[in-house]
Amino acid sequence: MLRQICLTLLLLIILPNAFAQDDYILGPGDKIEIRVVGQDELDLTTILSDTGLVSYPFLGEIKMTGLTTRQVEKALLKGLKGDYFVDPSIYVHILEYRPFFIHGEVENPGAYPYQPGMTVNQAIALAGGLTERASRDKIFLFPDGMRQEKTLVTIQNSISAGDTITIEQRFF
Repeated sequence: MLRQICLTLLLLIILPNAFAQDDYILGPGDKIEIRVVGQDELDLTTILSDTGLVSYPFLGEIKMTGLTTRQVEKALLKGLKGDYFVDPSIYVHILEYRPFFIHGEVENPGAYPYQPGMTVNQAIALAGGLTERASRDKIFLFPDGMRQEKTLVTIQNSISAGDTITIEQRFF
């Protein structure tokens, strides 16, 4: 019990945004870190590929895209507990989120680093602001890069990692 409390406190100190990542779905381009306390040979840092498969010691290839960090922890715990370890303490942390993309009528279109809680307005600011021909009424969001599911949004809407934002021209 004391060991678990100490581990939790240690993780809260070292990785302060750990619990903000619980509902984030991992996808290609996310850089993650896996730590097994006291087992440095099992620590791993990787960028998730399009396949989402990660080769992990003892367990082979594990699909991590489409899961939360908590679900990955549970999968690793299930695989390692018993056959390899009695009670491993596993932690999965997102080091870098996959980028979002913004194009159209912004000064500097391109890919930008995502941060949790980001809005369309903040994304526009990162891209250098709107051009003078930009429409404030024709801002479209393609969730996680899916071209066929565009949604009309405002600058107050939240975005997610992997999203694509398109700002169209206004008509005078």
